[in-house]
Amino acid sequence: MKIRTRHISLVIVVALGLLVACNGKDGQGQLSTDLVTSPKSATDTSDKQAVIKFEKEEHDFGTLLQGEVVTYSFHFTNTGDAPLIISEVGSSCGCTVGDYPREPISPGKGGAIKVTYNSAGHHGFQSRFLTVMSNTNPAKTTLRIKGTVQTPDQY
Repeated sequence: MKIRTRHISLVIVVALGLLVACNGKDGQGQLSTDLVTSPKSATDTSDKQAVIKFEKEEHDFGTLLQGEVVTYSFHFTNTGDAPLIISEVGSSCGCTVGDYPREPISPGKGGAIKVTYNSAGHHGFQSRFLTVMSNTNPAKTTLRIKGTVQTPDQY
Protein backbone atom coordinates (compact mmCIF):
# COMPACT_ATOMS: atom_id res chain seq x y z
CA MET A 1 0.00 0.00 0.00
CA LYS A 2 2.88 2.39 0.77
CA ILE A 3 4.38 1.87 -2.69
CA ARG A 4 1.06 2.53 -4.42
CA THR A 5 0.49 5.77 -2.44
CA ARG A 6 4.00 6.95 -3.26
CA HIS A 7 3.47 6.30 -6.97
CA ILE A 8 0.18 8.17 -6.99
CA SER A 9 1.73 11.08 -5.07
CA LEU A 10 4.67 11.17 -7.47
CA VAL A 11 2.36 11.17 -10.50
CA ILE A 12 0.32 14.02 -9.03
CA VAL A 13 3.45 16.10 -8.28
CA VAL A 14 4.84 15.53 -11.79
CA ALA A 15 1.48 16.37 -13.41
CA LEU A 16 1.17 19.60 -11.40
CA GLY A 17 4.74 20.54 -12.30
CA LEU A 18 4.03 20.05 -16.00
CA LEU A 19 0.85 22.12 -15.80
CA VAL A 20 2.66 24.98 -14.11
CA ALA A 21 5.69 24.80 -16.45
CA CYS A 22 3.66 24.55 -19.66
CA ASN A 23 1.00 27.17 -19.15
CA GLY A 24 2.64 29.55 -21.71
CA LYS A 25 2.94 32.47 -19.34
CA ASP A 26 5.98 34.40 -18.16
CA GLY A 27 5.27 34.30 -14.44
CA GLN A 28 3.58 37.72 -14.45
CA GLY A 29 0.30 36.35 -15.80
CA GLN A 30 1.18 37.63 -19.29
CA LEU A 31 2.00 35.72 -22.42
CA SER A 32 5.71 35.81 -23.16
CA THR A 33 6.82 37.69 -26.29
CA ASP A 34 10.50 36.81 -25.99
CA LEU A 35 10.55 35.08 -29.38
CA VAL A 36 8.99 37.97 -31.30
CA THR A 37 11.83 39.61 -33.21
CA SER A 38 10.06 41.00 -36.26
CA PRO A 39 7.42 43.70 -36.47
CA LYS A 40 5.72 41.67 -39.19
CA SER A 41 3.04 39.24 -38.12
CA ALA A 42 3.91 35.55 -38.26
CA THR A 43 0.91 35.10 -40.56
CA ASP A 44 2.03 37.85 -42.96
CA THR A 45 3.49 36.05 -45.94
CA SER A 46 3.88 39.10 -48.19
CA ASP A 47 7.33 40.08 -49.34
CA LYS A 48 6.41 43.75 -49.59
CA GLN A 49 8.92 46.15 -48.07
CA ALA A 50 9.16 49.91 -47.62
CA VAL A 51 12.35 51.50 -48.97
CA ILE A 52 13.41 55.03 -48.02
CA LYS A 53 15.50 56.81 -50.67
CA PHE A 54 16.89 60.25 -49.81
CA GLU A 55 17.86 62.80 -52.48
CA LYS A 56 20.99 63.32 -50.39
CA GLU A 57 22.07 62.15 -46.92
CA GLU A 58 24.42 65.03 -46.04
CA HIS A 59 24.05 68.82 -46.02
CA ASP A 60 26.72 71.46 -45.50
CA PHE A 61 25.46 74.75 -44.03
CA GLY A 62 28.80 76.39 -44.82
CA THR A 63 29.83 79.21 -42.47
CA LEU A 64 27.41 80.23 -39.71
CA LEU A 65 27.51 83.04 -37.18
CA GLN A 66 27.43 81.70 -33.61
CA GLY A 67 23.85 81.79 -32.33
CA GLU A 68 22.33 81.42 -35.79
CA VAL A 69 19.48 78.89 -36.13
CA VAL A 70 19.33 77.19 -39.54
CA THR A 71 17.10 74.55 -41.12
CA TYR A 72 17.34 72.10 -43.96
CA SER A 73 14.86 69.55 -45.31
CA PHE A 74 16.08 66.10 -46.34
CA HIS A 75 13.63 65.00 -49.06
CA PHE A 76 12.91 61.32 -49.53
CA THR A 77 10.74 58.94 -51.55
CA ASN A 78 9.31 55.56 -50.60
CA THR A 79 10.62 53.48 -53.51
CA GLY A 80 9.35 50.25 -51.98
CA ASP A 81 6.01 48.50 -52.37
CA ALA A 82 4.70 48.85 -48.79
CA PRO A 83 3.79 51.94 -46.73
CA LEU A 84 6.81 53.63 -45.11
CA ILE A 85 6.52 54.36 -41.40
CA ILE A 86 9.14 56.56 -39.73
CA SER A 87 9.06 55.77 -36.03
CA GLU A 88 11.77 58.11 -34.75
CA VAL A 89 14.40 60.65 -35.72
CA GLY A 90 17.11 61.02 -33.08
CA SER A 91 20.09 63.35 -33.09
CA SER A 92 23.64 63.28 -31.78
CA CYS A 93 23.15 66.60 -29.95
CA GLY A 94 20.36 68.56 -28.30
CA CYS A 95 21.21 71.46 -30.64
CA THR A 96 19.81 69.47 -33.57
CA VAL A 97 16.14 68.56 -33.93
CA GLY A 98 14.49 66.54 -36.69
CA ASP A 99 10.80 66.94 -37.53
CA TYR A 100 9.36 64.08 -39.58
CA PRO A 101 6.01 62.91 -41.00
CA ARG A 102 4.02 60.83 -38.49
CA GLU A 103 1.65 59.30 -41.04
CA PRO A 104 2.55 56.34 -43.32
CA ILE A 105 4.05 57.28 -46.69
CA SER A 106 2.51 55.28 -49.55
CA PRO A 107 4.73 53.58 -52.14
CA GLY A 108 5.87 56.10 -54.76
CA LYS A 109 5.12 59.06 -52.49
CA GLY A 110 7.60 61.25 -50.67
CA GLY A 111 8.13 63.53 -47.75
CA ALA A 112 10.80 65.45 -45.90
CA ILE A 113 12.63 65.44 -42.61
CA LYS A 114 13.15 69.04 -41.52
CA VAL A 115 16.33 69.47 -39.49
CA THR A 116 16.92 72.52 -37.30
CA TYR A 117 20.39 73.29 -35.96
CA ASN A 118 21.02 75.91 -33.25
CA SER A 119 24.65 77.07 -33.29
CA ALA A 120 24.46 78.93 -29.95
CA GLY A 121 27.43 78.01 -27.77
CA HIS A 122 29.29 76.24 -30.57
CA HIS A 123 32.35 77.33 -32.54
CA GLY A 124 34.56 75.85 -35.21
CA PHE A 125 33.71 72.91 -37.43
CA GLN A 126 30.50 71.15 -36.40
CA SER A 127 29.16 67.80 -37.58
CA ARG A 128 25.86 66.33 -36.35
CA PHE A 129 24.14 63.07 -37.15
CA LEU A 130 20.48 62.19 -37.27
CA THR A 131 19.31 58.61 -37.01
CA VAL A 132 16.11 57.82 -38.89
CA MET A 133 14.34 54.69 -37.62
CA SER A 134 11.73 53.19 -39.95
CA ASN A 135 10.17 49.94 -41.13
CA THR A 136 12.83 49.49 -43.81
CA ASN A 137 15.69 47.02 -44.08
CA PRO A 138 18.00 48.12 -42.58
CA ALA A 139 15.78 49.95 -40.11
CA LYS A 140 18.32 52.72 -39.47
CA THR A 141 19.40 55.45 -41.90
CA THR A 142 21.95 58.09 -40.89
CA LEU A 143 21.77 61.69 -42.11
CA ARG A 144 24.50 64.29 -41.52
CA ILE A 145 24.61 68.06 -41.28
CA LYS A 146 27.81 70.06 -40.96
CA GLY A 147 29.12 73.60 -41.00
CA THR A 148 31.64 75.96 -39.49
CA VAL A 149 30.46 78.22 -36.69
CA GLN A 150 32.29 81.52 -36.28
CA THR A 151 32.11 83.74 -33.23
CA PRO A 152 31.08 87.40 -33.77
CA ASP A 153 34.67 88.60 -33.44
CA GLN A 154 35.73 86.27 -36.30
CA TYR A 155 33.19 87.73 -38.75
